[in-house]
Amino acid sequence: MSLRRKLKGKKPPEGWELIEEVIEDFEQQLKEAVNEEHEGKRKTELTWKIHRLHWEKNRFIYDLMYQRKVMAKELFEWLVREKVADGALIAKWRKPGYEILCSMLAIQKGNHNFGTTSHCRVPLRARGKQQRITPDVQTGCISCASGDGKFGGPVWWNTPLDEEDGAKLEENRTTWGQGAPGEQAEGAEGGPEGGPGPSRKRPASDFDGDDDDEMPAEVRARLEALKKSNKTLD
Repeated sequence: MSLRRKLKGKKPPEGWELIEEVIEDFEQQLKEAVNEEHEGKRKTELTWKIHRLHWEKNRFIYDLMYQRKVMAKELFEWLVREKVADGALIAKWRKPGYEILCSMLAIQKGNHNFGTTSHCRVPLRARGKQQRITPDVQTGCISCASGDGKFGGPVWWNTPLDEEDGAKLEENRTTWGQGAPGEQAEGAEGGPEGGPGPSRKRPASDFDGDDDDEMPAEVRARLEALKKSNKTLD
């Protein structure tokens, strides 16, 4: 079911129109990942791209709400209630040790041998050689332990490990950056809450122009970069 159809007849809170196009783009990529050709891939690999896209979409929402503090609480709660955002995963990111958790599946002990969590939760430095760069069979995550992340997110099966490659670093940048000290977003009832402004994305106040449907250039560039990184699966 498409996002528009899912939300048809439901009045969204103020601010939804500013992120709607980005969320729809993520949903379209998820749909394409579900329907893509499976030939030549192992059964376990079929869900890896889906898990990464799910992480990216929710990280976008998390950063707006808790890092940049430009999303109203009413909008965030609506996204969780309508199952656009993964409330459980976002809540975990706010707890020490789970800052870049790849998926709730990684910490569900019933899904793993011996009643433990996924090996992607074990820091790379504490692993044996056989598990050092092995992706989790369910999520494709190599490591989402605190301190092991790359480019602001987990080390995925297709994350480049060479930080000198600037082009690949930009393609895998999964955080949107916090604002410079003293930079504040406008606060208003039912609108964005006051907090640090963005450093890599246009400030929330810039969205108040005459053309609300125009996607910010850096948002569009971020989505194009994400699409490029996902092509490594094809």
